[in-house]
Amino acid sequence: LSLCSFIMSARYLTLDCYNLWSVSRVLTAAADSAHSPTAPTTASAMSAKAIREATGKDIINRNLGSATTAAKCRFASVTESTDFNQLAIENPWLKTEKLVVKPDQLIKRRGKLGLIKVNVDYADVQKWISQRMNKDQQVGRATGKLRNFIIEPFLPHTEDEEVYVCIYSHRYADTILFYHQGGVDIGDVDAKALKVEVPIDGSISATQIESSLLKHLKSDKKKMVATFIEKLYSMYQSLYFTYLEINPLVVKSDAIYILDLAAKLDATADFVCRGVWGEIDYPPPFGRDALPEEAYIADLDAKSGASLKLTILNKEGRIWTMVAGGGASVIYSDTICDLGGADELANYGEYSGAPSEQQTYEYAKTILSLMTQKKHPKGKVLITGGGIANFTNVAATFKGIVTALTEFQSKILEHNISIYVRRAGPNYQEGLRIIRDVGKSLRIPIYVFGPETHMTAIVGMALGTKPIPTETGMDFATANFLLPGGQDKAQAKPPVDSPSSASIGSPTKYASAGDSQSMFTNKSKAIVWGMQTRAVQSMLDFDFVCRRSEPSVVCLVYPFTGDHKLKFYWGHKEVLIPVYKKMSDAMNKHKDADVMVNFASLRSAYESTLETLEFPQIRTIAIIAEGIPENMTRKLIKLSKEKGVSIIGPATVGGIKPGCFKIGNTGGMMDN
Repeated sequence: LSLCSFIMSARYLTLDCYNLWSVSRVLTAAADSAHSPTAPTTASAMSAKAIREATGKDIINRNLGSATTAAKCRFASVTESTDFNQLAIENPWLKTEKLVVKPDQLIKRRGKLGLIKVNVDYADVQKWISQRMNKDQQVGRATGKLRNFIIEPFLPHTEDEEVYVCIYSHRYADTILFYHQGGVDIGDVDAKALKVEVPIDGSISATQIESSLLKHLKSDKKKMVATFIEKLYSMYQSLYFTYLEINPLVVKSDAIYILDLAAKLDATADFVCRGVWGEIDYPPPFGRDALPEEAYIADLDAKSGASLKLTILNKEGRIWTMVAGGGASVIYSDTICDLGGADELANYGEYSGAPSEQQTYEYAKTILSLMTQKKHPKGKVLITGGGIANFTNVAATFKGIVTALTEFQSKILEHNISIYVRRAGPNYQEGLRIIRDVGKSLRIPIYVFGPETHMTAIVGMALGTKPIPTETGMDFATANFLLPGGQDKAQAKPPVDSPSSASIGSPTKYASAGDSQSMFTNKSKAIVWGMQTRAVQSMLDFDFVCRRSEPSVVCLVYPFTGDHKLKFYWGHKEVLIPVYKKMSDAMNKHKDADVMVNFASLRSAYESTLETLEFPQIRTIAIIAEGIPENMTRKLIKLSKEKGVSIIGPATVGGIKPGCFKIGNTGGMMDN
């Protein structure tokens, strides 16, 4: 995770983007309304986003193809601004057929909630919608307003014509489930349904589907349904779905009809599928309306080279976070949940990638404006945490936060807000001093800690489960941690298995090279893909300080220029490192290179990594880019395992093995 530099003493690393599956519980819980009540339990990836039923049916209409007997989905969407007269002109069948109407807002159990009206005419549909439009609706513990509806033709059918189909993706395969009965009373499909797993990058034929999934279906319908599922899965793969459930799927003697549908797309695949998907509207989970503050931060993020993210989970919650770093934001949210604060967690988000002072001010101002809209009887807490920044100037970003604190000083005091700060990285001493001083001058309760304090210790302090130290060690040594348990600061080595230490998960072995292979030694040689001169210099500085006999970087690959050489520093001396246009030239001229540090963008990282895997000399690949579609990542995992190559990433800053090797920008420059 790119929250701080970490020591890579273990031989095997987990893939960072997939670790987020296991530690994003709060976001998964907030979005689980995208699943049907009968859906199988699956891991939820942060980039997998639920889409409206109308969106899913539109994609299927345009991409399933004509080789099946599936009828085109006919539907009309209704929002607050819909003109019903114009809608009928655009969809003449609305006035000639019996209809079904239901909300299209990721709500599960619509039938049991009385949110489906069937076998009615257009006038009744309009009346039913008008009675519910912009009205509050209770769904479980969530309350939200109904604003989106979908109208479809009513399809008379019998129960024995209903079946269930679901496809979902996980780390090593795609699973297809089928049950010969469907509808709201299907029950536990995990226990009932027949299932088949399709390996990553694999396919399945109609014959295989018929023999493995359709054993209990009537014989005269097997071929028709098998062909439909075959084409549906092919579309699922090519369009980067991560989840697709149809319940019920109505199978008549001459045609197949998709009635209710729930689906998720891998949003990171937008650059691949935009032309086919079209413009996708990803609705928020029911009960959590998209807020203008979220849109404002998203707009800032789009215009910035930095990363600025904000999701409001509970606007009235008392626990707010303003965390530096994507990995840190997940860990802080996870720790808050572990300590019993899930119900009061107000937001999820992060700022990273060296945002400017102005950008940090805008981000902090937005958080504080949300915090001070409504008082909480227990007061509120703001956790401003982070790991050790790689290159973000901590003092500069904290100046932006200070400006926002100064602007909101009276409201902070009025709303009884306490602020807990833990940060390290370039110029952090100055940043922490600035925060301490503003707390004293504005009389705001701010508790400030540096790298002498364990990263998540401030969560326990903020939630009242741990005492707040009266003083902290001022030596600012990253090795002296003040653990959440509050051990004596003079204790040189905290207990490894302290009961208050949080475990994020056990390392998982990915490379099939066996226990005898170490990813890095003090003889490791790397090829760097991309014109990343700062990262290369950082690696060379680390090598020199570790007293390596020669630089770890042997060359760069950059396909957008001709072959040439670049000047770097090896201690006080200058050295020239070659840059090649073609990867094959780099590999052939540097046979001793066994590591690839891949700085390619999300659009080209997959292809450049595939090319790297063609060269057996490379035993370890670090993929820096974030936003690589999960299906591409799964293919890289599969291929790298087959070749015995260790993959670190995607979406990683890298890692450090002391005395041996530093990947790219991990830890920033040597002055950090």
